[in-house]
Amino acid sequence: MAQSLGSTYPLVVVTGATGRLGKQLVPELESRGARVIVSGRDTRKLEIAFPGREACTYEDLHSTAKGADLVIHLAVLNNDVLAPRSAFEEVNVKLTMRVAEASRKAGVRRMINFSSTHALDETNLGHYAATKRKAVEELACRPDLPVTTFYLPAVVGDELSGKLSALNKLPRHVRSQVIHALSALKPTVRVCTVADEVFAELKDRTAEGRIVSEGQVDNLYFGVVKRFIDLSFAVAVLVCFWWLLITLSILIRLQSKGPAIFCQERVGRAGKTFTCFKFRTMHLGTPNVGTHEAPENAVTPIGRFLRSSKLDELPQVFNILLNQVSLVGPRPCLPSQSELIQARARRGVLDVKPGITGYAQVHGVDMSEPEVLSRWDETYVRLQSLLLDIRIALATARGRGLGDRATARASST
Repeated sequence: MAQSLGSTYPLVVVTGATGRLGKQLVPELESRGARVIVSGRDTRKLEIAFPGREACTYEDLHSTAKGADLVIHLAVLNNDVLAPRSAFEEVNVKLTMRVAEASRKAGVRRMINFSSTHALDETNLGHYAATKRKAVEELACRPDLPVTTFYLPAVVGDELSGKLSALNKLPRHVRSQVIHALSALKPTVRVCTVADEVFAELKDRTAEGRIVSEGQVDNLYFGVVKRFIDLSFAVAVLVCFWWLLITLSILIRLQSKGPAIFCQERVGRAGKTFTCFKFRTMHLGTPNVGTHEAPENAVTPIGRFLRSSKLDELPQVFNILLNQVSLVGPRPCLPSQSELIQARARRGVLDVKPGITGYAQVHGVDMSEPEVLSRWDETYVRLQSLLLDIRIALATARGRGLGDRATARASST
């Protein structure tokens, strides 16, 4: 019977270990000091793939994993398999629940259920995505076993598989640069990062599901192309729509007293404040609070049009030129919104530049619920890519999501 080696040398059970991810993840876990038991349907196949390691079938898991620190559930019927819905249900839902029950009986401290970012898209009704979501729902109904779900984008390691396997023929340094360039288009995660997150989970023991990815903070290709797109957009607005900027400025001045441009301190990257430029949509004397806290009758008639059409954001092209904001990113908040700032800092949202439009905004999420907004912002940061930014920009252009909204309460000023 296996016994845990304690916090220094954790005992980890990996199901579905002979899959693409398992073959790369097991050595990474062992290199960090974990003792690994591999589990699957066929012990012979396990022994060939992992000679010298302890192996067990799913049926023996409840006894072999006695006292283990963690069960990592990788066994899956993937989205590249042509099979009926019942086959996906059998592996992705029923097997997952059997592993969870065996883990409970074995006294395992916690379980990590691996899924894909495809499953996060509620509009994805494919057999894989739908059954992975169902498994998460059923696992959440088991209070007797702490379970965290890791959502992974494309996984890259020393040896690439699937559609990227052709890159294995390239020299290592060339392959690395190609992967970085491709990662700018779609999010990826390295196997070593997945292993680090597993060990972090052993220490922190959070029960909240999360996306595990590399992000784009250190991706030079992403940064250069994103900055080029931002500058191109800002210059295009100034060159092609200078007349609109002037016309709107005149209309704002004619409708109410005060300047056409509203300057307000906002929180940007790394928590540093900057002056954000927008068309003024409220009467002078309106309290300097978040839009969702401002009274509705403080908004001018043209201000309502500017907000609903999002044209009030146009002067932020000057913030883009100053490299303070991006076209797409988490919406910048006020320095007084301390709860939102703290939630964003905790989730790594302040690592990226804020944006004129954002992932949360096109999904109709505003700043009235700081914790909810910070989770949406974190999702964007972890899934950030050039293709996602383009989809958000196009969704904004089509009018998806709501503009900044004021409350319906009467003004007290």
